[in-house]
Amino acid sequence: MPIDTRHPREIRQDIRNGKLTGITAGLGQNYVQANLAVLPKDQAYDFLLFCQRNPRPCPLLEVTDVGSPEPVGVAPGADLRTDIPRYRIYKDGVLADEVTDATPYWRDDLVAFLLGCSFTFEWALLDAGIRLWHVEQGKNVAMWRTSTQCRPAGVFHGPMVVSMRPIAAAQLAKAVTASARFPGAHGAPVHVGDPAAIGITDIARPDWGDSQEFARGDVPVFWACGVTPQAVALASRPPFMITHSPGHMFITDLPNSALSAI
Repeated sequence: MPIDTRHPREIRQDIRNGKLTGITAGLGQNYVQANLAVLPKDQAYDFLLFCQRNPRPCPLLEVTDVGSPEPVGVAPGADLRTDIPRYRIYKDGVLADEVTDATPYWRDDLVAFLLGCSFTFEWALLDAGIRLWHVEQGKNVAMWRTSTQCRPAGVFHGPMVVSMRPIAAAQLAKAVTASARFPGAHGAPVHVGDPAAIGITDIARPDWGDSQEFARGDVPVFWACGVTPQAVALASRPPFMITHSPGHMFITDLPNSALSAI
C-alpha cells in the first residue's frame, strides 16, 4: 500500500471532495489519526465520564463545543461532518445508515469527541522494522468485541473492542515498547496470545475489518480499540450517535510525536 506523505489538510480536502473514500491506514504519515463519536448534549457528560474511566480504549484528544463540527484544538478549519471518508449513524443502538457526508444528520445540540487511534502507533511499529500485513496489503485492521467489560458511566456500558496485528515472536518486545510510548493512542497491548482468553472464538472472523494473514512464527497481539464506542452504542442504545466507520479515521494536524510519552 503506498504511503501518503502529504499534509493532513490536503488529504482532508480530498476526502471532503469525495476523492478518498477508503480506509486511512497509511495516510498522513506521522500525523495523529482519531476515532469519532458524536452525541447529543444530553448524553455528552456521561460519555465524557465513560472516556475518563476507560482511557485505554477511549483516550480523549478533543471535545468540541456544542453544535460545532470544527475540532479547533487538533485541526483548525476542519469539518467533522465531511472530512472523514465514511460515517456510521446509530439510532436507538441500531446501525441506521452509513454515509460519506454526515452533514444531513448534523444538529445544533451535538458534541463531537475525538479519540486516539492505533494508526498513530503503527508508524512507530513500522519505524521499528515491524511488518504490518494489513498496511502492506491495503486492508483494514481486524477488530473484535471482547469479553472484557468497560467500566460503566451513566447510561453507557459495553464491551471493550480490540484490534489485532500478527507480530513475529522475535519482535514482540519491540512492538510492546514502541506502542507503549503512545498512551494517547491506546498504548501497549492489552493481551498477547490466546484469543479465547478475551472471548474471541474465531481469529479468522473479525467483527470489523479484514481477516489478517499469519506468517510462520507470528503471534496475535491485541490492542484496545477506538471502535469500542460503537460496541457501547449497540449495548447502551443511545437515541442518536454518529461515529466513523471502522478504519475510516479523522486525520488531525497533530504530529505523532505530540502523543509520545517519551
